[in-house]
Amino acid sequence: MGAVKRNTLSVLFIIKKAKLLKNGEAPICMRITVNKRIAEVMIKRSIPVDLWNQKKECSKGKDRVATELNHYINTVRAKILQIHRELEIDNKPITADIIKDCFYGRDKVQRSLLEMYAEHNEKCRALIGKEYTESTITKFDTSINRLKEYIRTCYHCDDIMLAELDG
Repeated sequence: MGAVKRNTLSVLFIIKKAKLLKNGEAPICMRITVNKRIAEVMIKRSIPVDLWNQKKECSKGKDRVATELNHYINTVRAKILQIHRELEIDNKPITADIIKDCFYGRDKVQRSLLEMYAEHNEKCRALIGKEYTESTITKFDTSINRLKEYIRTCYHCDDIMLAELDG
Protein backbone atom coordinates (compact mmCIF):
# COMPACT_ATOMS: atom_id res chain seq x y z
CA MET A 1 0.00 0.00 0.00
CA GLY A 2 2.90 2.45 0.21
CA ALA A 3 4.13 4.74 2.94
CA VAL A 4 1.98 4.84 6.03
CA LYS A 5 1.86 8.02 8.05
CA ARG A 6 2.55 7.86 11.77
CA ASN A 7 -0.56 7.91 13.94
CA THR A 8 -0.71 9.55 17.35
CA LEU A 9 -2.73 7.50 19.84
CA SER A 10 -4.07 8.63 23.19
CA VAL A 11 -6.22 6.57 25.55
CA LEU A 12 -7.83 8.52 28.38
CA PHE A 13 -10.30 7.36 31.04
CA ILE A 14 -12.73 9.95 32.36
CA ILE A 15 -15.95 9.98 34.32
CA LYS A 16 -19.15 11.53 33.04
CA LYS A 17 -20.18 13.72 35.97
CA ALA A 18 -23.07 15.19 33.99
CA LYS A 19 -24.60 11.74 33.41
CA LEU A 20 -24.84 10.32 36.92
CA LEU A 21 -26.57 6.97 37.22
CA LYS A 22 -29.56 6.35 39.51
CA ASN A 23 -27.21 5.00 42.20
CA GLY A 24 -25.35 8.35 42.19
CA GLU A 25 -22.22 6.98 40.53
CA ALA A 26 -20.62 8.43 37.42
CA PRO A 27 -20.12 6.16 34.40
CA ILE A 28 -16.51 5.69 33.28
CA CYS A 29 -15.75 6.52 29.67
CA MET A 30 -12.68 5.69 27.62
CA ARG A 31 -11.70 8.39 25.13
CA ILE A 32 -9.62 7.13 22.20
CA THR A 33 -7.88 9.86 20.21
CA VAL A 34 -6.04 9.17 16.96
CA ASN A 35 -4.62 12.15 15.06
CA LYS A 36 -6.91 14.55 16.96
CA ARG A 37 -10.06 12.53 16.08
CA ILE A 38 -11.99 11.21 19.07
CA ALA A 39 -14.14 8.16 19.73
CA GLU A 40 -15.68 7.50 23.14
CA VAL A 41 -16.43 4.09 24.62
CA MET A 42 -18.49 3.52 27.74
CA ILE A 43 -16.68 0.72 29.56
CA LYS A 44 -19.78 -0.36 31.54
CA ARG A 45 -18.26 0.54 34.88
CA SER A 46 -19.14 3.36 37.26
CA ILE A 47 -17.69 4.94 40.38
CA PRO A 48 -18.71 7.50 43.00
CA VAL A 49 -17.39 10.88 41.83
CA ASP A 50 -15.36 11.46 45.02
CA LEU A 51 -13.49 8.14 44.55
CA TRP A 52 -12.17 8.97 41.07
CA ASN A 53 -8.62 10.26 40.56
CA GLN A 54 -8.67 11.98 37.16
CA LYS A 55 -4.95 12.72 37.20
CA LYS A 56 -4.11 9.01 37.48
CA GLU A 57 -7.23 7.92 35.56
CA CYS A 58 -8.15 5.36 38.20
CA SER A 59 -10.07 4.73 41.38
CA LYS A 60 -8.74 6.05 44.68
CA GLY A 61 -8.38 3.54 47.45
CA LYS A 62 -6.92 0.11 48.02
CA ASP A 63 -10.04 -1.95 48.75
CA ARG A 64 -11.06 -4.91 46.60
CA VAL A 65 -13.60 -2.95 44.50
CA ALA A 66 -11.10 -0.17 43.70
CA THR A 67 -8.36 -2.69 42.89
CA GLU A 68 -10.65 -4.69 40.58
CA LEU A 69 -11.79 -1.52 38.79
CA ASN A 70 -8.21 -0.33 38.30
CA HIS A 71 -7.21 -3.76 37.01
CA TYR A 72 -10.12 -3.68 34.54
CA ILE A 73 -9.12 -0.20 33.32
CA ASN A 74 -5.54 -1.38 32.80
CA THR A 75 -6.79 -4.45 30.92
CA VAL A 76 -8.98 -2.30 28.64
CA ARG A 77 -6.09 0.11 27.99
CA ALA A 78 -3.81 -2.82 27.13
CA LYS A 79 -6.42 -4.19 24.71
CA ILE A 80 -6.66 -0.81 22.92
CA LEU A 81 -2.86 -0.61 22.63
CA GLN A 82 -2.80 -4.18 21.28
CA ILE A 83 -5.47 -3.36 18.67
CA HIS A 84 -3.47 -0.29 17.62
CA ARG A 85 -0.27 -2.32 17.37
CA GLU A 86 -1.98 -5.04 15.28
CA LEU A 87 -3.42 -2.46 12.89
CA GLU A 88 0.05 -0.94 12.48
CA ILE A 89 1.68 -4.35 11.90
CA ASP A 90 -0.99 -5.28 9.33
CA ASN A 91 -0.48 -1.88 7.65
CA LYS A 92 -4.19 -1.12 8.00
CA PRO A 93 -5.68 2.35 8.41
CA ILE A 94 -5.90 3.54 11.98
CA THR A 95 -8.66 5.83 13.19
CA ALA A 96 -10.32 6.22 16.57
CA ASP A 97 -13.54 4.74 15.16
CA ILE A 98 -11.73 1.73 13.68
CA ILE A 99 -10.07 1.03 17.04
CA LYS A 100 -13.45 1.42 18.76
CA ASP A 101 -15.08 -1.01 16.30
CA CYS A 102 -12.27 -3.53 16.81
CA PHE A 103 -12.68 -3.18 20.59
CA TYR A 104 -16.37 -4.04 20.23
CA GLY A 105 -15.52 -6.88 17.83
CA ARG A 106 -17.01 -5.11 14.82
CA ASP A 107 -14.13 -5.37 12.38
CA LYS A 108 -15.21 -3.69 9.18
CA VAL A 109 -14.01 -4.83 5.78
CA GLN A 110 -11.73 -2.01 4.72
CA ARG A 111 -12.08 -0.82 1.14
CA SER A 112 -9.89 1.64 -0.64
CA LEU A 113 -10.82 4.57 -2.85
CA LEU A 114 -8.99 3.29 -5.92
CA GLU A 115 -10.34 -0.23 -5.39
CA MET A 116 -13.90 1.15 -5.42
CA TYR A 117 -13.15 3.34 -8.44
CA ALA A 118 -11.64 0.40 -10.39
CA GLU A 119 -14.66 -1.73 -9.51
CA HIS A 120 -16.93 1.04 -10.80
CA ASN A 121 -14.96 1.25 -14.06
CA GLU A 122 -15.16 -2.52 -14.60
CA LYS A 123 -18.94 -2.50 -14.09
CA CYS A 124 -19.24 0.36 -16.58
CA ARG A 125 -16.90 -1.40 -19.03
CA ALA A 126 -19.30 -4.37 -19.04
CA LEU A 127 -22.07 -1.99 -20.10
CA ILE A 128 -20.33 -0.56 -23.20
CA GLY A 129 -22.88 -0.27 -25.97
CA LYS A 130 -25.80 -0.48 -23.54
CA GLU A 131 -25.36 2.42 -21.12
CA TYR A 132 -21.82 3.66 -21.78
CA THR A 133 -19.68 4.43 -24.80
CA GLU A 134 -16.03 3.50 -25.28
CA SER A 135 -15.05 7.18 -24.96
CA THR A 136 -16.80 7.45 -21.57
CA ILE A 137 -14.84 4.46 -20.27
CA THR A 138 -11.62 6.02 -21.59
CA LYS A 139 -12.47 9.18 -19.62
CA PHE A 140 -13.12 7.09 -16.49
CA ASP A 141 -9.73 5.37 -16.94
CA THR A 142 -8.00 8.73 -17.39
CA SER A 143 -9.75 9.99 -14.29
CA ILE A 144 -8.62 7.06 -12.12
CA ASN A 145 -5.03 7.47 -13.36
CA ARG A 146 -5.08 11.14 -12.42
CA LEU A 147 -6.54 10.27 -9.03
CA LYS A 148 -3.72 7.74 -8.47
CA GLU A 149 -1.15 10.41 -9.28
CA TYR A 150 -2.89 12.93 -6.99
CA ILE A 151 -2.87 10.45 -4.09
CA ARG A 152 0.83 9.68 -4.65
CA THR A 153 1.72 13.37 -4.83
CA CYS A 154 -0.41 14.71 -1.98
CA TYR A 155 -0.63 11.76 0.41
CA HIS A 156 2.64 9.96 -0.41
CA CYS A 157 0.96 6.55 -0.65
CA ASP A 158 -0.52 4.32 -3.34
CA ASP A 159 -4.14 4.40 -2.18
CA ILE A 160 -6.43 5.77 0.55
CA MET A 161 -8.78 3.68 2.63
CA LEU A 162 -12.36 4.95 2.62
CA ALA A 163 -12.31 5.03 6.43
CA GLU A 164 -9.53 7.64 6.27
CA LEU A 165 -11.53 10.11 4.18
CA ASP A 166 -13.09 13.09 5.92
CA GLY A 167 -16.83 12.82 6.32
